[in-house]
Amino acid sequence: MHRRLAAIVFPLILSLVALVGPGCGRGANVVSMATTTTIDGSGLLAVLLNAMRTDLGLDVQAVTGGTARALEILDRGDADVAFTHDPDAERVAREKGTFADYRKVMYNDFVIAGPDSDPSGIKASSSAADAMGRIADGTTAFASRADSSGTHSRELFLWKQAARKPAGARLIEIGQGMSATLRIASERQAYVLTDRATFTQIGSGLKLALLYEGDPILINTYAVSYRTGLSGSRLENARQVFDWLTEGRGRDAITGFTIKGQPAFHVWPIDRPRSQPGDMPNGR
Repeated sequence: MHRRLAAIVFPLILSLVALVGPGCGRGANVVSMATTTTIDGSGLLAVLLNAMRTDLGLDVQAVTGGTARALEILDRGDADVAFTHDPDAERVAREKGTFADYRKVMYNDFVIAGPDSDPSGIKASSSAADAMGRIADGTTAFASRADSSGTHSRELFLWKQAARKPAGARLIEIGQGMSATLRIASERQAYVLTDRATFTQIGSGLKLALLYEGDPILINTYAVSYRTGLSGSRLENARQVFDWLTEGRGRDAITGFTIKGQPAFHVWPIDRPRSQPGDMPNGR
């Protein structure tokens, strides 16, 4: 009797598993989004998640980390949507076929902070590369996120532009997010590359000053993508999130988000190209 029952029930279970497929434990109104610590640390992420719940009726569950990790999560199918800020990593993912669609959403910029006394004299720098070169040539440490994030990727690019970087223990590799890196930089009185929004959000509690800004090479672009291979409600929900951020009220939510009375991010101009990782908001 037991063998006959098993012969009927076991194939039925296998059929049900195959029919439901991956993500079977996910509700019809749940979206998984992989995103970055800079969006989270600025406070914008919480605002967007609440607004999407209200506007779209979707429970967008975010996993945060560096852009490389976010894109890895998207690629292996553990997230439907990614919200990232590393054009080079995004270009690789696009060429690999990870994205079903991709679009720029917003931008701000990176700045270089450090001890108020500015021992390497970067306030007088002619460019961001010059500032990094002065740090490399000085005696003060530099705190690196060292976490394969978009910020870390830009730091590596700037060291390459400067053709040198701090030697030995003067390059402190943190391996954590932006907020933690800023706090350690403050404790160690080190220089640090940071996105402006996170620095504005927590900077008043740090012993760091904003010392260098304004080079166009420091523009920090953010893009949303959703994964190839989605179907059914997962595809519909991912598209809703994608459109809400790039065409809908998400733009208003981003514009309305301020830190200490100042806009933290700028929405991508509708009349500017935005479908390629290398696209820029200002005509460059």
